[in-house]
Formats: sequence, C-alpha cells, structure tokens
Amino acid sequence: MIKAIKFASVPVRDQDKALAFYTQQLGFKVITDSPFDGKQRWIELGLPRADTRLVLFTADGQEKMIGGFMNLTFMADDVEATAKEMKARGVEFVQDPQKADWGTAAIFKDVDGNQFVLSTP
Repeated sequence: MIKAIKFASVPVRDQDKALAFYTQQLGFKVITDSPFDGKQRWIELGLPRADTRLVLFTADGQEKMIGGFMNLTFMADDVEATAKEMKARGVEFVQDPQKADWGTAAIFKDVDGNQFVLSTP
C-alpha cells in the first residue's frame, strides 16, 4: 500500500536562483544536490518538520509548466504569522491570508512565478 508522498517536483528555469529562494527565503534544507543529465542537477530539499521533500527539477518537455499555479499546498499552523515572516524575507504574495469557514489560506509565488497555496491544517 502507498504510505506517503516521497517528493513533489517544482519546475524551475534557473536551479541556482530557485535553490537560493527555497533555502534562504523559505528555510528548506538541501538533502541532495547532484549532477543529473549534464543540463540539470537533482536538487532535493527537506521541509522543516516534514517527511515529504521538494525537488527543483524540470523534466524534459515540461518547461511550459514553469510559472503557473502549482497543485501543491504548504501547511502552517498560523498562516498570517508565516506569511508576515515570508514577506519580511522578500517572498511575494498574490493573495494575502484570507479566513474562511474551513481555515486560513494565502497564495505566494517563487522566483519563477510558480504559485503555491499556504494553508492551515
């Protein structure tokens, strides 16, 4: 049986810029940074207090996916405080935290314009 998601992949234009964003602005840790195919590296990042990893890698033919809305939601206990901290680190939000009956959510983007939801559990 499936027991977890091992990693989610985020397509990026420039792996060095993306790596700096995800480590310096979001606080992720490098798990693996290895050559892959002569064009890209396999960059796998760990999220604080999570088993799921994030991979900064664009599969051949998937370049058109860069800069769109990602079906990937990050979770924070306090979305408003987390968004404030992320903004202080230079992260751009396209939707500030909004409360709903089910919780609070915001939308931010990375250096490539990929958009992600930040939500309460």
